[in-house]
Amino acid sequence: MKIDHGMTPLEIRSSLSLASIYGLRMLGMFLILPIFAIYAEGLPRSPTAFQVGIAIGAYGLTQALFQLPFGMLSDRYGRKNVIYIGLILFALGSFVSGYSDDITIIILGRAIQGAGAISAAITALVADLTRDENRTKAMAIIGATIGVTFALSLVGAPILNHLIGVPGIFMLTGFLSLGAILIVRFVVPTPLTINIPITLKEPASDFISILKNTQLLRLNFGIFALHAAQMAMFILVPLALVTSGGLDVNQHWKVYLPVLLGSFVLMVPIIIASEKFNQSKLVFIGCIFLMLIAQLMFGFFIHIFWGLVLSLFVYFVAFNVLEASLPSLISKIAPPRAKGTAIGVYNTSQSLGVFFGGLLGGFLADQGGSFSVFLFCAILMSLWVSFALSMKVPPAIKTLMFMIHNKSLLKSPKQVLLVQQQLKKIKGVREVMILLEEGKVMLKVNKQETIHEASISRLLGGKHGVS
Repeated sequence: MKIDHGMTPLEIRSSLSLASIYGLRMLGMFLILPIFAIYAEGLPRSPTAFQVGIAIGAYGLTQALFQLPFGMLSDRYGRKNVIYIGLILFALGSFVSGYSDDITIIILGRAIQGAGAISAAITALVADLTRDENRTKAMAIIGATIGVTFALSLVGAPILNHLIGVPGIFMLTGFLSLGAILIVRFVVPTPLTINIPITLKEPASDFISILKNTQLLRLNFGIFALHAAQMAMFILVPLALVTSGGLDVNQHWKVYLPVLLGSFVLMVPIIIASEKFNQSKLVFIGCIFLMLIAQLMFGFFIHIFWGLVLSLFVYFVAFNVLEASLPSLISKIAPPRAKGTAIGVYNTSQSLGVFFGGLLGGFLADQGGSFSVFLFCAILMSLWVSFALSMKVPPAIKTLMFMIHNKSLLKSPKQVLLVQQQLKKIKGVREVMILLEEGKVMLKVNKQETIHEASISRLLGGKHGVS
């Protein structure tokens, strides 16, 4: 058996194509942030700041409401089917927002955009199509895409606003969303999924078991804290760049872009080292501590320009590693049959963090000033560290890949299901995935177990395993 420890062409194609879908959705949110409040001032009937806030926040609110249902649906009806529906909703919401100059209709459109909550389905599909040892790399690609999208949005929003205006930006993201359907259909690989009849009680049972899983709860609190702190701090950071550095809002990209790129350069070796030396827990907890330090640095250096820049660099190094590691840990710990449900709970926690972080950050900034905001963020990180110290490291898993030599095994769902059940009975096998497009079987097995590869190959119609 030949094992490839690098990312396979299938994994690279899956990661890049799904990262582009992630990036598109974030583009639809990021592009309007630097310009929407100014645009709203020119709308008829002069909307209040509260209405403008609702228009911006409606997206996140409906994301939180629909993440979990979409994740659960993806477990039962397939990842791609759910992603198609989500992209159509996102496009519809974009067109509604772009068509009207009434703030109420724009709020409705933003809510429809957020209702296409496909993050859980996309993350679950990434987990389906990548091996455990490469999943953090795949998530890092998505995390980097989100970061680059954010930076590009800060640069591109004023330019696009000048060329096509905010309505045009809404329309553009709508058309891009429809184009993304073609990427999902023709570029993203399709793992074979077999719908096994289940009772109506089982999904509820899966949901309850996910909520009771203390290892998953630690990670869900982590993503909540991470994004609550992000929303709270970014209420103050843009204003601080103006006051301490004298930078106009259109020049903020000159700080964000090099800081983000520098943090990505440092993030990659950290992730590779954690996987290579099996120190994922140490690196994970270390980055939470680093995030705690960053929040304290913000509190002391928020009014000193170069101190603020250094704080941003430390923040983004920790943020990028944690943002890449959390989904990977979720996918490793979650039961295979409830992976979409687990990621749905995770993404709901993230959306709630965005909502409550903005809410509490604004309140604390008004009542106690900037230091109280960063103290709140530091408290969140301290709680997270205390929870993470007792987390269990996921079992060491490796992935074996076999060619399916007897193609007749794939001609009917019953035959495929029979082969799948036989493979699951083999000692040490934790999860079985059959990839029709590749004509391969991926087995996730315990590293400590000795797997009888010859019997697996014979079961698949060959004499030897090939990877």
